Amino acid sequence: MIISRREFLRTVAATAATASLAGHDWLAEAKELDPSMTWAKAPCRFCGVGCGTLVGVRGGRVEAVTGDPASSVNRGLLCAKGYHLPAVLAGADRLRFPMLREGDNYRRLSWDEALDLVAAKYKEALGKGGPESVAIFGSGQWTIPEGYAAQKWFKAGMRSNNIDSNARLCMTSAVQGFVTTFGSDEPMGCYDDIEHADVFVLWGNNMAEMHPILFSRMLARKKAAPGTRIFDLTTRRTQTSQYADAVLLMKPQGDLAIANGICRWLLANDKFDKEFVGEHCIFQKGKTDIGYALEDKFKFQDAPEEITLDAYRALVEPYTPEKVQELAGIAPEDLLKLAEAFGDPKAHVVSYWCMGVNQHTRGTWMNNLIYAVHLLSGKIGVPGSTPFSLTGQSSACGTVREVGTSSEGLPADRRVTDPEHRAQCEKLWNVPEGTINPKPGTHALEVFRGLCHGELKVVWVQVTNPFVTLPNMHRNRDGKKACRDDSFLIVSDIYPTPTTALADLILPSACWVEKDGAFGNAERRTQQWDKMIDGPGEAKSDLWQLVEVARRMGYGALFPETKTLAKDLFEDYRRFTVGIGKDVASWEDLRMAPGLQWPVVDGKETPRRYVPGHDPYAKKEGRIDFYKAKKTNHKAVIWARPYEPPPEVPDKDYPFWLSTGRVLEHWHTGSMTRRVPELHRAMPSAYCEMNQEDADELGIYAGDNVKLTSRRGSIVLRVALNEKSVPQKGHVFVPFFDENLLINELTLDAMCPISKQPDFKKCAVKVETA
Repeated sequence: MIISRREFLRTVAATAATASLAGHDWLAEAKELDPSMTWAKAPCRFCGVGCGTLVGVRGGRVEAVTGDPASSVNRGLLCAKGYHLPAVLAGADRLRFPMLREGDNYRRLSWDEALDLVAAKYKEALGKGGPESVAIFGSGQWTIPEGYAAQKWFKAGMRSNNIDSNARLCMTSAVQGFVTTFGSDEPMGCYDDIEHADVFVLWGNNMAEMHPILFSRMLARKKAAPGTRIFDLTTRRTQTSQYADAVLLMKPQGDLAIANGICRWLLANDKFDKEFVGEHCIFQKGKTDIGYALEDKFKFQDAPEEITLDAYRALVEPYTPEKVQELAGIAPEDLLKLAEAFGDPKAHVVSYWCMGVNQHTRGTWMNNLIYAVHLLSGKIGVPGSTPFSLTGQSSACGTVREVGTSSEGLPADRRVTDPEHRAQCEKLWNVPEGTINPKPGTHALEVFRGLCHGELKVVWVQVTNPFVTLPNMHRNRDGKKACRDDSFLIVSDIYPTPTTALADLILPSACWVEKDGAFGNAERRTQQWDKMIDGPGEAKSDLWQLVEVARRMGYGALFPETKTLAKDLFEDYRRFTVGIGKDVASWEDLRMAPGLQWPVVDGKETPRRYVPGHDPYAKKEGRIDFYKAKKTNHKAVIWARPYEPPPEVPDKDYPFWLSTGRVLEHWHTGSMTRRVPELHRAMPSAYCEMNQEDADELGIYAGDNVKLTSRRGSIVLRVALNEKSVPQKGHVFVPFFDENLLINELTLDAMCPISKQPDFKKCAVKVETA
């Protein structure tokens, strides 16, 4: 049953979870209610919140799912997508057999034939073009063992760093923000900070639709503590805005000015935490006017320079309320209210952000600036005060960020560019010194540009749908059609997609509880599950596919034969984390718990990182110990990062701003959720949100079709007026879940030069009647 969005939000807002839930044996109770069904725990397959589920299996099928009341994340609740997880596995067009393209047709292969072919293609490319001629493109939906296997095969086996993932499109600005500020990736706070906060600041984050379970906890906090406030910084009024106490409608890119304006106000009014800043922070600045990474083979290296407090004060001084209004469009009195919340020593403030900050041509800078606001105000490391970067995929944190499945990454905060890190990994992998290439590989957009240009001869895509999600699709997709004879594209997936349509070889994958696995969520919580059912036909786990190919290529020493492959590879990876403040729990400990937050030492998890008395690695006396910030003597960096304009703005030819994003009913490209009848009926196709005034001026009515055109492409969409969200005048919004209406044929592939993450939120379009 699908309930209305408003009803859903009000229901979950009124639900007050109690501490007694965690101690109850809910699995036993479920088994008593229906003895014919086998129940087991598993984390949700969708977003990075990491909701716990109880999964009911009967007759080899998943027949029921409910929220796990023992999970401290969701406390028994699920969102609309989570409740429909069984149907995600049961689509009639699941891929069932390996298929090889022959002209415009496909021929079924056996698994041995398919795996031998993949191994042969990689061997041939390595022999002719070396490690730089091959790549693999994975996902934040890879399980931890899957991502680790791909990492080990590529970097310790083939000596190639050309491994990247779709998290480059959503999380790498967050990674760079953490690393450049604290010396280590991932949040220091936890979801339980919600129940202690007085103020929530949402930086371009529509949590009501994107993270509804956490938003429900936020609304429950407002009900329990009526003085609690929500500030919604946004470019359009959303479902979240309806519950906010203050909606700050800003210009695109205006968040840079707003954050700088808060920092200036804290200093100018002597409202910053002098003791905290003096003991735990330093100030730095980097390069400015750094470009937008639009060129092929774009390279950038920042040049950090330590500065004094007075020098920092001078750099933020221009961001007066009046200047912020000019750049960001928010009134001085609204900026003052927000700044006062941070300046109030008694107020506990949590900041949340996700794609609005990360998918940004200055995404790393914006992450740095949010941390600067929290560090200056001292609102960090205490219950109810934390800056918290949310994530959009089930294991973008646990796999991509922790395992390091990026072109520059190695496990547990290590980098290929660091000689000490390479030596540590070579020793743990038992490979010769010098095996790991010190040069970062190709990032996401370079992978597909390289495929189009013929530079990459073999690319394997797993667990993602890049030919829907890549920006400026014509540039990053169409060349594949022209170079098919000179390249080989392998795609592992569970359903046919626009990406499988371009594949030379399609491999059917197992999904979720059709395999053993582990995910890591946004609050550093690792969650494990056991296989519960078989996949359809001959579908196999991505882990099995990877290891079988690696063994066929002669890398069997990296992947010894075992009957517990996922568990053994997880424990192999775990060695990289122990003893350095990234300690993940053992596979067996995770089997007995609904998730544990690392670092896990002596069986005890760590809800709040860096806090002495809570984090076993925090040894320094005082309020906090940023012990991973070794280069800055355990001090966090407050960065001076200025406002810089976006690369493309509306003009007389293209007078509207276009922003893209997700919706409550669907997840990412919709390849799974659009096959759920209830979700598809609730949201059958993409649409174009417009402001009523713009529609009136153009003579457009709700339900009309309009043609959107950018400098890169055109698309025809139904107009939505005053429905889910309302853009500002001069703005339009289009979701990207609909593979039949590819909005990314219009978007611009400008990137943050530091993180190489594209900006999907800002480009110029014109609107015409269709």
